[in-house]
Amino acid sequence: MDKQFTDIILLIQQSRNKAIKAVNVELINLYWNIGAYIKQKLSGTEWGDKTVDELAKFIQKNNPELKGFNKRGLYRMIQFYETYASVEFVSPVRTQLQNTDIQSDKMVSTVRTEFHFELQDIRKTILTQLSWTHHRTIFSRCKTEEEREFYIRLSINENYSVRELERQINSSVFERTMMSNVKLPEALKEINANITNAFKDSYIFDFLNLPEPFNESDL
Repeated sequence: MDKQFTDIILLIQQSRNKAIKAVNVELINLYWNIGAYIKQKLSGTEWGDKTVDELAKFIQKNNPELKGFNKRGLYRMIQFYETYASVEFVSPVRTQLQNTDIQSDKMVSTVRTEFHFELQDIRKTILTQLSWTHHRTIFSRCKTEEEREFYIRLSINENYSVRELERQINSSVFERTMMSNVKLPEALKEINANITNAFKDSYIFDFLNLPEPFNESDL
């Protein structure tokens, strides 16, 4: 009987992990598009630096339950977009997604007309395989495109928690690997679907306005 009960628990855990992963995919895609939208406005003549602060205050006033959209958070989304907007391992997939099926194209067109902004779909890129806290760590600490891609793929393949990712960066794994001329194993180019550690991210629970079941130290 215990075995059967354990099977039910396993089923619950698997479904829960899938749900968390799905939310993370949407969250990363959202942050990308917010960053792209604000970047476009700042690049033109419509918005100035103070506008971002006004936006953050507007969100806080009208939707106080939304977390992570303060001025600093919004600028991080801009940085996220700027960091990966033109890199090779993201762009080709994003282009491919624009022609996946007619139904999706119609949905995107409707949103584009409403917002006067061409939304970009990065949900099937490797960027959505990591949590927002992973990304913050990588794009704030890694100096080159090669280093960022290295730690993205390493974190995905090894299912690193944020704490373990930071440990690897602190120990200069990328630099030591490059200096030793070690050929990276093909495994680093494969996506690991195991998300047990990867998506224990407080941003997901803030986004859903849910109580966080994990301590920050668990990250």
